[in-house]
Amino acid sequence: MRHKIIITKFLSLVICTSVNAQSTIDNVLAEINKNNKTILATAQYYQAQNLEFKTGLNPSNPTAEYDFLKGSPANAGNQHDFTITQQLDFPSAYIKRSQLAKTQIARSEYEIIANRQDILLEAKKVCIALIYHNKLQEQLITQKHNFEKLLSSVQTKLEKGDGNILEMNKAKLQLIQIKKKFQENVSAINELNIKLSELNGGIEIVFTDTVYFSPTSIPDFAQLEKDYEKLDPLLKMLQQQKLISQKQLELSKSLSLPKMELGYHYQGILGQTYSGFHTGISVPLWENKNSVKQKKSQLLYSESQLIAHTNEHYFHIKHIYERYTNLKTTLLEYQSIFTTLNNTALLNKALALGEITTMQYLVEMNFYTEAQTDFIQTEKEYHDTIAELYKYLL
Repeated sequence: MRHKIIITKFLSLVICTSVNAQSTIDNVLAEINKNNKTILATAQYYQAQNLEFKTGLNPSNPTAEYDFLKGSPANAGNQHDFTITQQLDFPSAYIKRSQLAKTQIARSEYEIIANRQDILLEAKKVCIALIYHNKLQEQLITQKHNFEKLLSSVQTKLEKGDGNILEMNKAKLQLIQIKKKFQENVSAINELNIKLSELNGGIEIVFTDTVYFSPTSIPDFAQLEKDYEKLDPLLKMLQQQKLISQKQLELSKSLSLPKMELGYHYQGILGQTYSGFHTGISVPLWENKNSVKQKKSQLLYSESQLIAHTNEHYFHIKHIYERYTNLKTTLLEYQSIFTTLNNTALLNKALALGEITTMQYLVEMNFYTEAQTDFIQTEKEYHDTIAELYKYLL
């Protein structure tokens, strides 16, 4: 029975490890999109704001007034006045208010998308950083194993009188440095997983992938920039803001037109009653002075913002794309070498055969491991740029 429990626990551990190993960045982003507190709070905020945009589209509340005027002397009689009135803006104002609300709601939807993309891009970059550190961890484990073997070999030689104390000290120092890097990398992995769990609304995620997943081919800059601009929520927000400014200008013009007041008026005095329609008009002399001018200025500002963003965004994407092409060239050069190169095995063999000294081994191994680290660092930066280029799809 005890053996069954141990086997069950072992299988559970294997299954959990397998699930973690198979988890992809897309799976993680889907979870964060579902659980992130900021994404959820932003959606709730804009839902409340959209309700606010829909408020005030109808006419103001009607007003009912009643006056009782006691006559003097006593035989003068009492007077009763009852009035119910409804104030109305010029009819076009209600159409413009409704159109304005629709454009404001559309803008808030793009704000939700932009906020979500910022958070998911941050999460994606955390995943990319984890892949880098997980790969580095594999490299450091191999280095640590190699230098422990080397130190043991040098120790044995020293005991037999064939070794060199300088080589011994150099190997010890090298192993200490590798162990230090190993522990620092473990801390980095833990911190990144904590950050990932934070982005996931406090629900733990352990991301153990060591393989990047990216599009098989990335279009040329002109096509990519065109695709980006077509879906870019920041651009859509500014386009909607321009429409909002236009609708606000149109509404301001409508509110500058006369307001009407309609109602019913009843009057009773000395046993006689009078009733009929009440009408009135508000002459727009002072209330909305300079309002139209202000809205025109706001529209010009919105147009300038849109032009500035389009120009700035073009060069921002161009800068990232050029960085991507440069990193791709470097990465391909690294890959062409490291796919056929295995200096660790060659150096270990050369040392065992006595073709190189321990000091030469240490120098060559340092050079090789530094190149390996630079390779996986370049790989990380390459995938970071791809993540930024495809942010608009998150």
